[in-house]
Amino acid sequence: MDNDRLSTVELRETFFMALYKKAFFPVSRYVARMGGSFEEAQDIFQDALVIYYEKVMSAQDEIILNEKTYVLGIAKRLWLQRYKTSGKNQPLNDYDIEAVPDEQLATAKILYYLESAGKKCMELLKAYYYDHLSVGNIATLFGYSSTHSATVAKYKCLEKVRETVKEKSLNYADFIE
Repeated sequence: MDNDRLSTVELRETFFMALYKKAFFPVSRYVARMGGSFEEAQDIFQDALVIYYEKVMSAQDEIILNEKTYVLGIAKRLWLQRYKTSGKNQPLNDYDIEAVPDEQLATAKILYYLESAGKKCMELLKAYYYDHLSVGNIATLFGYSSTHSATVAKYKCLEKVRETVKEKSLNYADFIE
């Protein structure tokens, strides 16, 4: 980035307003997905802008091709540092579903979205996740030429389910009754 773009107060204000418009929504969406609030997203974004500004104004000859991506990367790192020890953004696969009191997984909803991928996908995913068959056994059972082909098929099936869930803008809470 050219430091001349930040040489006056007016130019800095214009530049950072444009960067805000480009980068704040992705940062706030990331923080929200990780369990943060809007206020936390604002704090993280402001901290990321300060770090970005300091980096640009330093004498380092680092080339930043995409300011939005760079600020998002800083924000992600800041979020992870801030909440590393608190456990606030615990990944779903570490979440103990059995420990959720008075809540039941909406099995019918889960099955509906799994079935939306098709019968063959449903059978393949059942064999892998429910029956705990190895990928080699699944390749033989379903007639794939190699374990790699079976792995790719399993991945494609999961992607079909993910796309359906994504299209409907669902989240974990939608699968709790």
